[in-house]
Amino acid sequence: MSFNVIPAIDLKDGKCVSLVQGVPGTEVISIDDPVEVAAGWVGQGARTLHIIDLDGAFSGKRKNAYIMEEIVSKFDVEVQVGGGIRDYGTAKYLLGLGISRVILGTAAVKDPSLVRRLSDDFGRDAIMVSLDSKKGEVVIEGWTAGSGRGTVEMGRLFERQGAGSILFTDVDVEGLLKGINASPIKALTQAVGIPVIASGGVTTIDDILQIKQVGAAGVIVGSALYKNHFTLREAIDKTIN
Repeated sequence: MSFNVIPAIDLKDGKCVSLVQGVPGTEVISIDDPVEVAAGWVGQGARTLHIIDLDGAFSGKRKNAYIMEEIVSKFDVEVQVGGGIRDYGTAKYLLGLGISRVILGTAAVKDPSLVRRLSDDFGRDAIMVSLDSKKGEVVIEGWTAGSGRGTVEMGRLFERQGAGSILFTDVDVEGLLKGINASPIKALTQAVGIPVIASGGVTTIDDILQIKQVGAAGVIVGSALYKNHFTLREAIDKTIN
């Protein structure tokens, strides 16, 4: 599979937004029609859409499920969803909407056996674990609490538990548009045998090429696309083997 450049669609109150470092109330982008946004990314060649339900993450309420369902039904691409997926039932519900892959964060760190149960029931490819890293430590609860566990250690654990892929987010650079830190991405990709998708800090196409070079299978891009630093089509074209 070729390197995957994946556009982010963060949903809050039915809108597509972009937050600074995931902090509520820091919207720098707010677009009324997320389905139209999705159509634009698909039109530029997106093979996968990365949707984060911020209302789900902040309150546990699935206000945006109807948007996800519409996107899944309209576009012939993979859709992966994260944000407040805290239990088996929520993951099952989202996968039942036709979503390709659910992303587990805090719930997986607190109960790694949840990953095994979901993987056994829905297949490895349907389960991605999010490792949000701050100074090398996996952080949870919306980046507000430390886990006391290292990123590489947790990556290996979740590979054993049956995760099909890992979403690595570098919290130290996320949303700042100041570039990436390639070292922790490289360390994780070398430590596990499942695909690692990197996120955080992407500002230029050169950042994306660095991420590809250190062994990641793909990259999530948000603010840089919405602020027109480059187009999705340009990024995809530059990463084609």
